[in-house]
Amino acid sequence: MSDPVAGCAFCRIVAGESAAHVVLETEHTMAFLDTRPVFKGHTLLVPRRHVATLPDLPADLAVPFLTGTQALAAAMPAPLGAQGSFVAVNNVVSQSVPHLHAHVVPRTRGDGLRGFFWPRTKYTDDAEAAGFAARLRAALDD
Repeated sequence: MSDPVAGCAFCRIVAGESAAHVVLETEHTMAFLDTRPVFKGHTLLVPRRHVATLPDLPADLAVPFLTGTQALAAAMPAPLGAQGSFVAVNNVVSQSVPHLHAHVVPRTRGDGLRGFFWPRTKYTDDAEAAGFAARLRAALDD
């Protein structure tokens, strides 16, 4: 990993300086639950190396980033009772943390998500968030 960027919340998570409910760790990527999920189980995948936006992603990280996103999307439905997932990447606009991240959000028909209006929910407590992370980790291990 290159040097973390000072003040970057995701660099601090990757470095282990900030807590997160980690779902997936690989040599090049890390995935953790969003603290303000659209739906419970909403996961963010980031490159371990600080990269600001998708256009900045170096070629050597493109495949690990996409395969990590793909693995999360495939793992999400069964353990969360979802029918599929929504995957999105923001670049600058609507990117609350300027570190590339893919949103992988569990979806069910009639869940209320319309267009790009993302209602937010909350985990009841840290234990509930930890349970969602554990279920996703187990599905990824299968």
